[in-house]
Amino acid sequence: MPRETHTAAMLAIGDELLSGRTKDKNIGHLAEVMTLAGIDLKEVRIVGDEPHMIADTLNTLRRSYDLVFTSGGIGPTHDDITADAVAAAFGLQVIEHPEAVARLEASYASRGMEFTPARRRMSRTPEGASLIDNAVSVAPGFRIDNVFVMAGVPSVFQAMLVSLLLTLPVGEPLKSRAIACPFGEGDIGDPLSQIAREHPNVVIGSYPKFDGTRYSTEIVIRSRDDAAIAAAAEAVEAMLVETERAKAG
Repeated sequence: MPRETHTAAMLAIGDELLSGRTKDKNIGHLAEVMTLAGIDLKEVRIVGDEPHMIADTLNTLRRSYDLVFTSGGIGPTHDDITADAVAAAFGLQVIEHPEAVARLEASYASRGMEFTPARRRMSRTPEGASLIDNAVSVAPGFRIDNVFVMAGVPSVFQAMLVSLLLTLPVGEPLKSRAIACPFGEGDIGDPLSQIAREHPNVVIGSYPKFDGTRYSTEIVIRSRDDAAIAAAAEAVEAMLVETERAKAG
């Protein structure tokens, strides 16, 4: 029996993303991991440090997709408001998670550093949340229902995602085949659209290239069905032969 395919969305949080000061690296990494896990990442949204916007967007995403991953806003400063916004989305109180307090206190003690109120803020989660391990800097993320709340620092985000992998549902990985096309999209757009209509079990993408002299296209066929990919690829190859003949004749 084929494995069930689950859907996911991502909510990237932070004014610095919208201002351009920080260039996001987490979206691409999550997309790669989801593809390998056979989970379809369907949507990504970016919002600033506004609690109502975070809560409203999170509610929309968590009701639309099986899994939601957030990045950013769980650090020690005043503008790290993600825990509060997530709690508001679920109608929950924010607490200091006892296990998170213990982990952080022990970590700072081992380094001879004071466990300040600012550092203690990183133990705050919605009531009832479970922790997401952080092998890089100890300060945990957290999970509440189908929402996974993680740090924005790429190395920490990646470490938290690794700790989650064994707990996530695994689907059939999406497969792909790339076909080099020597023609520009304007030459193949109509017949490629027809092929896409005739092969509904695949997703066909076309990606234009320009080498400084001429245009070409990479055609990528994606599906979880090997036979469907093969059939669509055969149709694309035949279309390229016909296009070559038409141009030559």
